[in-house]
Amino acid sequence: MRTRRAGQSSAEGRDGGYLLVEALAYIAVVFVLLGAGYLALYRCMDHSIALRHNSQNLAAALQAGERWRADVRAAAQGVTREERGDGPVLVLRTAAGTVEYRQEAGCLYRRVGAGPWVKLLDQVKASKMEPDRRSTVTAWRWELELQPRAKGKDVPGRFRPLLTFLAVPQPLPTP
Repeated sequence: MRTRRAGQSSAEGRDGGYLLVEALAYIAVVFVLLGAGYLALYRCMDHSIALRHNSQNLAAALQAGERWRADVRAAAQGVTREERGDGPVLVLRTAAGTVEYRQEAGCLYRRVGAGPWVKLLDQVKASKMEPDRRSTVTAWRWELELQPRAKGKDVPGRFRPLLTFLAVPQPLPTP
């Protein structure tokens, strides 16, 4: 056992080892750095998942919009908006029969003829299909707002998906 001589500091008397307190301090620093790294990793993963969901919703909305535009362009016998018990319904009269669109409970539905309503799009916050009268033609405008996805637990996302589709039906035959 070494003893300290008079006038010798405690640092000079050590043999170059680490104290237990120093080792615990280094371990604590490592845990703090690892915790910050894992927090950043999981935050990036959450943002990546939210981005993938938003892109899937946008792709589905674009496909639904293109289908709606094709239906409006095929409506050679007229386009009307009717008020029914379950809300407004857009009725497209084509040569192959009628095609109807309606929104209910955050979803957009489409029906061909007297068939069943088929869910075309979900996560719909608002949908409005209206005539857009121009000087020589009446176009139809569909304004669609998708429900933004939450990024985490009850935290709303910053992404606000708003889409507008325009289509012009074929002119009605003149008598």
